[in-house]
Amino acid sequence: MTIVVTALLVLGVAATWLGTAAMLRLSALARLHAVSFVTVAAGGAVTAAAWCADGPSPRTAKVLLIWIVLLLSGALSSHVTGRAIHARGGERR
Repeated sequence: MTIVVTALLVLGVAATWLGTAAMLRLSALARLHAVSFVTVAAGGAVTAAAWCADGPSPRTAKVLLIWIVLLLSGALSSHVTGRAIHARGGERR
């Protein structure tokens, strides 16, 4: 069980580093995809690790609720940021 939890947490950290590398390489509008990727991949890995460590418990429910809130608020903030960039005439270079 500990190996699975460790592997999931390593996967979450690797997804975060991959998203960080993408942030450095992509343009302003495309960076929104990197942020969304980190939220989904790393958050999902941490949620799965919590589930494997504790099973169905109040702590796992809290982690799941936090991940769902991050998914919804992340999608909303990405949409608003993308519309603001588009409304200002695109990216500034």
